[in-house]
Amino acid sequence: MSLPQHAVHKLYQYRKAISSKPFTARGKNIVRCDLCLLAATYCTCAHRQLVQSNNSFLLIMYDDEVLKPSNSGRLIADLIPDTHAYIWSRTHANRKMLELIKDPAYQPFLIFPSEYANPDQPVVNQVPASNTLAGKRPLFIMLDGSWREAIKMFRKSPYLHHLPMLSFSPDSIAKYGLRKGSRDFQLGTAEVASLALAVSGEQSNSEALNAWFDLFIESSLFSRSRHSAKNLTPLDSLQQAFKLTVNR
Repeated sequence: MSLPQHAVHKLYQYRKAISSKPFTARGKNIVRCDLCLLAATYCTCAHRQLVQSNNSFLLIMYDDEVLKPSNSGRLIADLIPDTHAYIWSRTHANRKMLELIKDPAYQPFLIFPSEYANPDQPVVNQVPASNTLAGKRPLFIMLDGSWREAIKMFRKSPYLHHLPMLSFSPDSIAKYGLRKGSRDFQLGTAEVASLALAVSGEQSNSEALNAWFDLFIESSLFSRSRHSAKNLTPLDSLQQAFKLTVNR
């Protein structure tokens, strides 16, 4: 039985519907699954499983980011049930998104490098226990786009400037063995979410998201014909690894 569509699936359909012309991505001639956006031959949807989590996520996505097959933000929604997604606007912040951030049931944390924090913005590197948060659910807010776009979103979104900022040190990133880009904070969106889950005490969910991300990367390489379709052993192994991780 297939799982219902989640917030990123619905946002993708909305963004596609309002586009004046088709979005052109690398491999535009590939026949893709409408949900995972991988080549239909290597679709991972049948393997998707939700996990139990006390955390929530809010993805604020830069314009056409949700249309990109390479976007890893959707992987968070694949696993974490309470995930929300909205398109960012510089001039008209989504009303429902703002209501979510102000919802007393949640304690929002903006995940972003501390060097960009405003002078009076609190910065933390751990998530307090739920009893310390007075029963509120952590709401991890992630700015999903290129690094340049993420900086723009933060700087031009005053409603984010007072929120506690969850920032990870290079040591924290190294501790959890995450792959990183040319700078220590340049991680894929799903990788950053995995780290947030880990520091909130959900290590098993962190590992499940990492395993799902690994499967996504390998499936993407097959989709781009960078691996021979004659040998699907790498895919089979990662599918099994994810299944074992999420069900243990």
